[in-house]
Amino acid sequence: MKEYYLVAKIVSGFGKDGFVKVSSFTDFPEHFLTLKKVYLDFFGEKKEFFINKVKNSGNTYLFKFRNFDSEKDVEVLAGKEIFVDSEELIKLPANYFFIHDLIGSRVLRNNVEIGEIKNVVSFPANDVYVIENQQGEEILIPAIQDYIEHFD
Repeated sequence: MKEYYLVAKIVSGFGKDGFVKVSSFTDFPEHFLTLKKVYLDFFGEKKEFFINKVKNSGNTYLFKFRNFDSEKDVEVLAGKEIFVDSEELIKLPANYFFIHDLIGSRVLRNNVEIGEIKNVVSFPANDVYVIENQQGEEILIPAIQDYIEHFD
């Protein structure tokens, strides 16, 4: 079964030529410039959309999908989430991780397990790991190098 990863959301149509304005959920939105296809979710089912063009407009990216050529064509896409499959995922630099790879990881301190990563919350300063210990309590650890020795 194919896995999909959320990377962005369509904010609105943009202009009269069928472009959509995209809000990125990734730290590497420049990867959008190389994408050939993405998937949009329609009622729980992923539909493949081929990309004709991607433009970088300041902090925003604009996508032009095949067969969507007007303002009216893209109205139905507003609010849709954009996914990629594992083949389209960017290769991350050292010490960067996808959130889906961190969820479920064991967390140790002095070789003693303190819990498991249940979630990662993003804040402007840095991400925070939400760790659940054996008693079901949450422990929050900033995702910064000062608090992390290494990842296996």
